[in-house]
Amino acid sequence: MNKKLVYGIIIGVFVLLLIIFIPKYLNGNVIADNNQKISSDIEKIEIYHFHGTNQCYSCITMGNMAEETINTYFSKELKSGKLVFGHINGELPENSPLVKKYGATGSSLWIGVTYKDGTFTKEENTNVWYKISNKEDYMNYLKGVIESKLSGE
Repeated sequence: MNKKLVYGIIIGVFVLLLIIFIPKYLNGNVIADNNQKISSDIEKIEIYHFHGTNQCYSCITMGNMAEETINTYFSKELKSGKLVFGHINGELPENSPLVKKYGATGSSLWIGVTYKDGTFTKEENTNVWYKISNKEDYMNYLKGVIESKLSGE
């Protein structure tokens, strides 16, 4: 066999290995204990169930399922402070700054992401309302949304 061919194959394999493995170590992400990739760009994710003083069955269900999903799948992130969850009564004056920060109007589920560079993004997730009649579907959906946010997507 030709020496140049052998060296070419060795270099090709080496370059291929670099292409495959180096990005995993250079992207700045951390793998959590549950194999969840957590972006190093994220400081904190806040998930809030905003509601009024008098809640209907659907509003209560939506909030309770969100809490159960987070406690079930993200307990380590909650304990570390990387993820925050709360039921926020938007009618109480002490919650006014948070209501204004998110722009919440009525019962809703909001997800806010604070990045290490100080930027903040927020979005209301309205899809959860279509899933409250099926707990497993709701929990799988919200779990996927939160995993996506944690990974920086």
